[in-house]
Amino acid sequence: MTSKSEGLLAGLRVIEMSHVMAAPTCGMMLADMGADVIKVERFPGGDGVRRNAPHIDGYSAPFTMMNRNKRGVAINTKTPEGLVALRRMIGAADIFIENYRPGAMEHYGIGYGDLKADFPKLVYCSLSGFGKGGPLGHQGGFDLVAQGMSGLMSFTGEGSGRPPVKVGSPVTDITAGILAAMSILGAIVQRGRTGQGQMVDTSLFEAGISLSYWQSAIHLASGEIPGAMGSAHPLMAPYQAFQTSDGWVNVGAASQATWEGLVKCLDDPALGEDPRFIDNLARMQHLDELVADLSERFVLKTTDEWLKLLEEFDVPAGPVLNVQQMAQHPQTIARDMIRDVPGGDRPDMKAIGHPVKFSEADTAITRPAPRLGEHSREVLLESGFSGSEADGLIAVGAVHQD
Repeated sequence: MTSKSEGLLAGLRVIEMSHVMAAPTCGMMLADMGADVIKVERFPGGDGVRRNAPHIDGYSAPFTMMNRNKRGVAINTKTPEGLVALRRMIGAADIFIENYRPGAMEHYGIGYGDLKADFPKLVYCSLSGFGKGGPLGHQGGFDLVAQGMSGLMSFTGEGSGRPPVKVGSPVTDITAGILAAMSILGAIVQRGRTGQGQMVDTSLFEAGISLSYWQSAIHLASGEIPGAMGSAHPLMAPYQAFQTSDGWVNVGAASQATWEGLVKCLDDPALGEDPRFIDNLARMQHLDELVADLSERFVLKTTDEWLKLLEEFDVPAGPVLNVQQMAQHPQTIARDMIRDVPGGDRPDMKAIGHPVKFSEADTAITRPAPRLGEHSREVLLESGFSGSEADGLIAVGAVHQD
């Protein structure tokens, strides 16, 4: 019987040949759920995020955030011996994840076409800027570029006449990683039925498009091109941030029932009877007047005062927090979303916890991000190399052992 501490994905081995964020996010999700995720980095150099600040005693906090719960192998991909070792490790795994520039895996002889015949059960996941097909399939990709081309930057920001604004977080990288993890598990379920692995192919571009559901629904149905609305919603009002006397509060009075609750909270029946605001359609047609009216009201009290009043009348609301305030919020703590990363012989750090809770499985952070090549020898042994073969690969510089 599987124990809760073993993890949902215990027994699955993942080779993650990755850098920066999309594939590391995917691997992190799988590792948190108990898969044995082995991060393969090119040597020398490794993942460039290792050099990203801030550093604590020489260890990168961003690298630790994305690579906890993984083991690490470093391979010199310029040596034939290193590539043979890498191929053999992939063959001993259930899942291979990569997010290098299109064509890189084929250059190394480990593209899906190179591996499919020899390892038919392998689930091979490729994350790229634009996917494997189409006129841009050969191009690399970055979150900024994907946010712009997917439409996200056209409806993010303050409104007409203002410069385009990207979402502050690299949402296409993170979303692509989460979509990849979900899809890999779908492929694993199908493999359980058919015995066959397959290619899983997604991209930052497609991840960005998938975040445009509301705006795309509007355009595809009406031909209208939604623009930036600040914190407001393209379909419902009032649903946005309002300035208070000491900060900002998000008010989600999007349904008729919550709008009526807001009217009661404001103690102004005439507001609810105003024909400009009588229902959601009217409120959207007169959004500027509605926002101007409510803005004059919300600035008269503090955020905490409004939160108490809005809760009393069942109006969804919340403060606009900075990252420090988020990390210290009682709900964040109660949901175990800021966790300690055990350091061992490294400094203890903190990281964001796994965002899903399971009644019968744990998602604990049990190991820090690996040093470059920390687990190379042990993974070689687990992949079928003898001790002398592993030592020979390390001695000739094909594989690096920390």
